[in-house]
Amino acid sequence: MSKNEKIRNVAIIAHVDHGKTTLVDAMLKQSHIFRDNEQVVERVMDSGDLERERGITILSKNTAISYKGIKINVVDTPGHADFGGEVERVLNMVDGVLLLVDAFEGPMPQTKFVLRKAFEHKLKPIVVINKADKPDARVDEVLDEIFDLFVSLNANDEQLDFPVLYASGRNGWAVKEMSDEKKDLTPLFELILSYVPEPDCEPDAPFRMLATTLEANKFIGRLLTGKIQSGTLHVNDTVKVLNGDSQELERVRISKILAYKGLDRVALEVAHAGDIVAVAGVVKGTVADTLCDFSVEQAIHAQPIDPPTLAMTFSINDSPLAGREGDKVTSRMIWDRLCKEAEGNIALKISRTDQTDSFEVAGRGELQLGVLIETMRREGFELSISRPKVLMKKDENGNLLEPVEEVVIDVDEEFSGTVVEKLGQKRAELVEMIPSQLGNKVRLIFNAPSRGLIGYHSEFLTDTRGTGVMNRLFKGYEPYKGDMQGRRNGVLISAENGTAIAYSLWKLQDRGPMFIDANVPVYTGMIIGEHTKSNDLEVNCCKSKQLTNIRAAGKDEAIDLIPPRKLSLEQALSYIQDDELLEVTPKTLRLRKRILDSLARKRSRPEIIE
Repeated sequence: MSKNEKIRNVAIIAHVDHGKTTLVDAMLKQSHIFRDNEQVVERVMDSGDLERERGITILSKNTAISYKGIKINVVDTPGHADFGGEVERVLNMVDGVLLLVDAFEGPMPQTKFVLRKAFEHKLKPIVVINKADKPDARVDEVLDEIFDLFVSLNANDEQLDFPVLYASGRNGWAVKEMSDEKKDLTPLFELILSYVPEPDCEPDAPFRMLATTLEANKFIGRLLTGKIQSGTLHVNDTVKVLNGDSQELERVRISKILAYKGLDRVALEVAHAGDIVAVAGVVKGTVADTLCDFSVEQAIHAQPIDPPTLAMTFSINDSPLAGREGDKVTSRMIWDRLCKEAEGNIALKISRTDQTDSFEVAGRGELQLGVLIETMRREGFELSISRPKVLMKKDENGNLLEPVEEVVIDVDEEFSGTVVEKLGQKRAELVEMIPSQLGNKVRLIFNAPSRGLIGYHSEFLTDTRGTGVMNRLFKGYEPYKGDMQGRRNGVLISAENGTAIAYSLWKLQDRGPMFIDANVPVYTGMIIGEHTKSNDLEVNCCKSKQLTNIRAAGKDEAIDLIPPRKLSLEQALSYIQDDELLEVTPKTLRLRKRILDSLARKRSRPEIIE
């Protein structure tokens, strides 16, 4: 293999909120990608609205920096395990990784997840201990923790002999020793050039490129991004597309080749081995397919993706309020949108159910599926979503296996008992309890079944008064842990169509907390609150006060409504039971019974034998 000395391809790996996107901002600014007078938004790589709101990276992003005449392609990878499909594909494109670790928190579970994938790809890491200027930084202990993590992930000797930099992405400096002058990011740029290998490629061999990401561009159509493994590609070249089994899918003409310069894409006439480029013109080819010269017979091997562990049903919104807020309400529109999502996100699996208007969507976790639902509602879709269910498997002896996650919790000691008790009820096993160096905190490590963790995060934040930090990592399939308790309380169901009246809600308050405000449209079968008892109760929240000549309106006591309990998308998904649905529209989330009619609902229940 020859090398392309003018290119370095590197991915940045980090846990959520350890500052990788901020560091990329600083790298872009110091490489003079932007004009001196150019206004640049912070966290420029987190370009999506959802990414900015949640403070996480969902899709991998590419950028390119030029330093001393060498092009450094930087890929900002997602830090959350739910977006692991994105991570695994991206690592195929790079030749080295920057591992960014918070100088206070140290390596976290998501760091572990992505790092394991990088080691499987035989990539050598550069360790950057970020936020080293914080008063609570503990750089020496964190470095020891990183080394222990590498050993536990079976890193080879070359990977264990990693270089270390201490940095502050926010202040734009990196140093080899904490005593060095903290000036700029030059030590980081120099280390990337000297330590990250040039791309292994064959410039004189026939053209081959593995597609790693897919996106739709409204001007030029489908764009497939990947690293050219061998050969040269010109605009208007005709290439063939091979799937993972080396079967030919199509022959296409490449209409455009785009490469990155800073955050902008620039059109190229020709691209060479080692370049990371996006190409337009491919019709059927998708992620993990190989674009190649006609003489190539063997597809490039793509890393297998971990299987989905969670599924939910997306169906049309058939409530009486359907179509009032969204303009995309038909099953055809929903199916087309889900297929488009699955094409670019190979960690998602979309399938039809036995009902024509509902589809099963399987993914890696609540966050991944929650982001998809939130994205679709912002695009104008109306949906009915079922309760998430975990995907079980059977071993060779026919025993039931379920997905289990490693859960790492950092919490104040006073709340640790509550957390252990709650997770114990959810069939979690406490593996380790470590007193933390961070004051009176304690670190709890559990192995917990995924089904017990659905919706637990909001309960966890309540139990720890918002001070606890919980991180999850898919561990594998283990024998079924047995039944666990579901929701204890029943719900209050609207018995009428109409508008909720403040007087009725006030009278119903002693039945349980409400989920809706006054003057909100309701319909028969819609869930308006939680019952204080275990059974469901149908109530009339549309009934106004009857006025008579004996009792006037002003003579009565003042109506004092308790503020309703507003559920977020993730909380609502975890709250509903199997006979309930979440109605999602661009502006509203409503809980409802799957069967709206009261009599039909009663008939559908299994007969109770005395």
